Amino acid sequence: MKESVQAALSWVRSHAGELGIDPEFWERSDVHVHVPAGAIPKDGPSAGVTMATALVSLLTGRPVRSDLAMTGEISLSGRVLPVGGIKEKVLAAHPRRAPHRAAAAAQREEPARDVPAVVRQSLTVHLADTVSDVLTVALEPAPVDRAGSFAGR
Repeated sequence: MKESVQAALSWVRSHAGELGIDPEFWERSDVHVHVPAGAIPKDGPSAGVTMATALVSLLTGRPVRSDLAMTGEISLSGRVLPVGGIKEKVLAAHPRRAPHRAAAAAQREEPARDVPAVVRQSLTVHLADTVSDVLTVALEPAPVDRAGSFAGR
């Protein structure tokens, strides 16, 4: 889990300008993500895309879609890497009414394996090669405040 947060934070920092994050944010602010003491460094690598999405959402004011479940480890360069347990993750998303699912493009065939047809038919799987691909699917437009400027900046 800690490694997922570190990779996500590094990627967000290096892409701050293109994400619309104030370039001076990193000079005057710090980000701390608390990972419970029980987590071990390699525990939870599939949280990488989720951590990156949450950080970008927080720093840009763009809400995350409520109907999306996601999984994928990320590299420091922003590649979305395959993870295990796709079948179980797809089945877990189904009763929570998350009809959209983001996963690594390398796992193109895996979501269909051993998943009941009724579940497969209710899902739209968005395959991602990069964190940017995930953000395109996951984030909604930033709300505009009454003064006309974007929130979160």
